[in-house]
Amino acid sequence: MEYLLQVKVGALFGLLLLTLFFGFIPARVKWFRRTDGTETHRTVLSLVSCFAGGVFLAACLLDIIPDYLSDINSVLDSRNLETNFPLPEFIMAVGFFTVLILERMVLNCREARATANERAPLIQGDRRGHSHTASPDLESSGHHVHVDFQAHSPFRSFMLFLSLSLHSVFEGLTIGLQNTDSKVLEICIAILVHKSVIVFSLSVKLVQSAIRPLWLAAYIGVFAVMSPLGIAIGISVMEAQLEAGALIQCVLEGLAAGTFIYITFLEILPHELNSPGKQLLKVLFILLGFSIMGALTFLG
Repeated sequence: MEYLLQVKVGALFGLLLLTLFFGFIPARVKWFRRTDGTETHRTVLSLVSCFAGGVFLAACLLDIIPDYLSDINSVLDSRNLETNFPLPEFIMAVGFFTVLILERMVLNCREARATANERAPLIQGDRRGHSHTASPDLESSGHHVHVDFQAHSPFRSFMLFLSLSLHSVFEGLTIGLQNTDSKVLEICIAILVHKSVIVFSLSVKLVQSAIRPLWLAAYIGVFAVMSPLGIAIGISVMEAQLEAGALIQCVLEGLAAGTFIYITFLEILPHELNSPGKQLLKVLFILLGFSIMGALTFLG
């Protein structure tokens, strides 16, 4: 096995193991799963969630969208395709509206199957007339917080996982398509640091969505495999000397970017900023998460 291939295989296993390690920290530590903790516990968990929101905001604006726009513009230029229509932005909009429509369909079906108790606000003691049901653990904890409990729904968590997973495949593909070992190591180190922060933040969001532990483990496991899968695909393409499929890859990147825009701006940030208390501290932690990812992007 030539040295370049050995470096790529080593990067594959390194990404897999490190992603699993950081992904299972929030999943395995009981502190992140508590719903009846003290005021300090709730505040710290909220700030951790705000930090994750800053990470995802930076990933969206500084990583996913620029990478996609650069890739698709390069492909369009190489194929001599010129148009006055903003095709790259339109593809992102398709991804955005796809998630919006799917989520509205899911919520509409859930409302249609709602029981009589869920539709009776006087029985539930809901004086604000919300159509959704609050989390029993949080309501019974004696610390009522006016938040959107659909914000951490399993569906939105799944879409977040899906968009990040697609992006991870493309990151791995970048490593697999390199033709020098120094470039492989350089990109791999950057992705290792980047994915460690991302997978920790993703795991926090999955824990907050209260999905079953088995599904949580499956999410983290599948996400950890995505970058190595991209590396394997890139190695196969390099070995077979194939260059087809670049446009399809860019379209998938655009759909994933649109999905990520929806999740970031309509789910993560509104949920954190609409919850009362510690507003300036929350903004500070969002800025902290954004700054760390921005610094990694600048150095990377």
